[in-house]
Order: sequence, then C-alpha cells, then structure tokens
Amino acid sequence: MPVRKANAVWEGSLKEGHGTVALGSGAYEGRYSFGSRFEEAGGTNPEELIGAAHAGCFSMALSAGLGRSGFAPKRVATAAKVHLEKVGDAFKITRIELDNESEIPGIDEATFQEHAAKAKAGCPVSQALAGVEISLTARLA
Repeated sequence: MPVRKANAVWEGSLKEGHGTVALGSGAYEGRYSFGSRFEEAGGTNPEELIGAAHAGCFSMALSAGLGRSGFAPKRVATAAKVHLEKVGDAFKITRIELDNESEIPGIDEATFQEHAAKAKAGCPVSQALAGVEISLTARLA
C-alpha cells in the first residue's frame, strides 16, 4: 500500500506567524495562521483538514460496504464538524460530528443505518481518531 505524505512549514511566533500546508500529491496547498485556526480569519487549519479527511474516508467506506452488499449508491455526501476546545492548559479535538445524506436505491432505513454505523467504526480515519468522540447522523435522501 502507498504511504501518503503531507508537509507543513511554520514561520514566526505562534500568534504573529503563518504557515503553509501541502499535500504530497500536489492536489492542495494552503496557508494557515493563528487566526485561521483559533479565530475566523481566512486560510485553512489542521482541524479543517482532518474533517475533510474524515468525511472523505467515511463516504468511501459507506459506499464500499453498500456495494459489497449489492447496493449501488448514487450519492454519498458527508460533512464533518471538528470541535477544537481548550481543555485545561491545552487545546484538544474533543469531538467530530459526521453528517451524512445518501441516495441509495432499494435500501430500507434499518439496513442503511447498519451500514452507516459499520462505516463509521471501520473507516481508517475513524480508527485513527479513536480517542475522540465521533457522532453520526445519517439519512436517506
């Protein structure tokens, strides 16, 4: 299996500095700063990138599980909200909320929910983030 890579460079102090993150594939490069992470300034941040990775991983895992069971997903759309909070003297990702809406012809609600729960537990990003509370809302379109 391939090993995926990403790079980050930070220049300057925490509050006045800035940095860039880049995916090894070249598909994305962006700036980040104290303001983009802890305030509402423009740019990206590590939590946003984790959210994108988790939403993408979950969507693929759900699609794969459904496919193995004979369903043909038309659309699997997932959003992730990553909560960064101050805990004691440090910051911590305290929870991630996955919100999914899927269009799956011929599936009943109970079967869909079973597949969604399996995808949440089984996707590699969920497993990597096992120390974080992960909630899931999944609904059929």
